Amino acid sequence: MKLLLASKSPRRRQLLGELGYPIEFINLDVDEHVPAGTPAAGTAELLARRKAEACPQEVISADAILVTADTVVVLGEKVLGKPADRDEAFAMLHALAGQKHQVYTGVCLRTSQRTISFTEKTDVFFRSLSDEELVYYVDNYRPFDKAGAYGIQEWIGMIGISHIYGCYYNVMGLPVARVYEAIRQIAPECTLKSKM
Repeated sequence: MKLLLASKSPRRRQLLGELGYPIEFINLDVDEHVPAGTPAAGTAELLARRKAEACPQEVISADAILVTADTVVVLGEKVLGKPADRDEAFAMLHALAGQKHQVYTGVCLRTSQRTISFTEKTDVFFRSLSDEELVYYVDNYRPFDKAGAYGIQEWIGMIGISHIYGCYYNVMGLPVARVYEAIRQIAPECTLKSKM
């Protein structure tokens, strides 16, 4: 079996690549508009399923598992997507500072015969951060491709996140242990490849 990851995220590519399976990367263009009234906690899984459904059936061979994912940051009931620019990134981080928020990653696995999906949640606690720290992070790390305008694996995660409840890798964009369990469930015959 091989994995087909439909994601442009370098973090997802790195994390899934470490699982030990042959992997190929494909690009899908999908409308990420979410209907009004969609619960914040369900947004990521809805988008992950939409991405999986957008992949043509002929791309998914009998020996392949398509993996799609989407991650959202939720503060209260507000979904924080990727910031459009420097000002929006600063505003998002300013809102997150000193607060608890949730990170939801929705994942969908699709084979030629079956589709399963799930959502993983992690609670993230930011300490209070000064404007100087926020400006430093935004200007030096330019987190415009990240939901909520931050990467837990970067400087702001090291100095700004006091603790989390849940999966660290989920905050990076892919709950790897849960994905591994799902692969074993959907394709128990799937074997690991040697790293040597």
